[in-house]
Amino acid sequence: MDIQPLLTMSKDDYLALAEQKYNDLQALKKKPTFYDYEKSFEQIWQELGRQVLEKSLSEVPDDRRKKKDENPLWDNSTGPPAR
Repeated sequence: MDIQPLLTMSKDDYLALAEQKYNDLQALKKKPTFYDYEKSFEQIWQELGRQVLEKSLSEVPDDRRKKKDENPLWDNSTGPPAR
């Protein structure tokens, strides 16, 4: 059985994503309160985490709601099996 590696992102890809967020992290020093700093910090890291996860797993489809079923239980034209 062939097992595909889960991680498809290289170190260079990760560093490029992190570098994009570096300036945003540096700009946090200008925040007037710790609450503003913390709130912006969390947004930056969540965005970076989402980008890393998506890049690691696969490309995001155009329609995020569309499901792909490679092995359907029944033919869509006939509907579900009778009980």
